[in-house]
Amino acid sequence: MIWGREGSEWTELVATTSEFLAEQARLGRTTSYTELNSVLHRRTGARPFDFSKDSERAAMGSLLGEVAREQLPVVGALVSSIVLYLNENYAGSGFYRLAVELNLLTPKPTVDQKLAFWPAK
Repeated sequence: MIWGREGSEWTELVATTSEFLAEQARLGRTTSYTELNSVLHRRTGARPFDFSKDSERAAMGSLLGEVAREQLPVVGALVSSIVLYLNENYAGSGFYRLAVELNLLTPKPTVDQKLAFWPAK
């Protein structure tokens, strides 16, 4: 089990997230966590993530992190940068933690460093 999901379901969620983010990137669009959640539910039939629960928000973050790690060598960027909070125009804190973890951003980045790093502004 991965974040309360069977391994095969998680694998399908990763693949579907990767496909959807690639589609959005080709269109030059950003998306939201809410839209991604709806798309995953519709395309896979998997239960939606319940964002009222910390564990489910963490699971979505883990999913995006996995996709970003997989796609970084292919696209040369963190594809998760196009997933924004609904009605907002910025990436979540997990995006920056991942960038630091992957040595793409210095530890404890300033607000200016974060803004300079984030490509979807």
